Amino acid sequence: MRVVISSDTEGMSLKETVKEALLADGHDVVDYAETPAADFIDSALVVAHDLLEHDGSLGFSFDAYGVGGYMAATRVKGMVAANISDERSAYMTREHNNARMICMGPKVVGTEVAKKIAREFLAADYAGGRHQIRVDMLNKMA
Repeated sequence: MRVVISSDTEGMSLKETVKEALLADGHDVVDYAETPAADFIDSALVVAHDLLEHDGSLGFSFDAYGVGGYMAATRVKGMVAANISDERSAYMTREHNNARMICMGPKVVGTEVAKKIAREFLAADYAGGRHQIRVDMLNKMA
């Protein structure tokens, strides 16, 4: 799967850990932060915009807490993103909310949990059905 990632300075260590795990799992990783973005807004927006251009891709944005990237990403019309700190929520936000992007940070999530979050998110498929009503509502908001 094509996976897009980016980070500001505070999230770089976690981004690198998750990137290594994704590559080891055989994913095609597009890294927009070989050097960190100047701000979490920049790092989140580059992922959100890329995902909207590449329909089958999913992504991750990293900053200190994941909250800043989440706030920026959800301002992009058509982007459903989530600030996640556990693997079950990662799976469910993909399955029920059709989230395309997760935002997280090393001041909340440890390295092993971050790898589990990434793997669970990528393992889930959007269920559609009754959930589509809410997804449509979310997409109209931004």
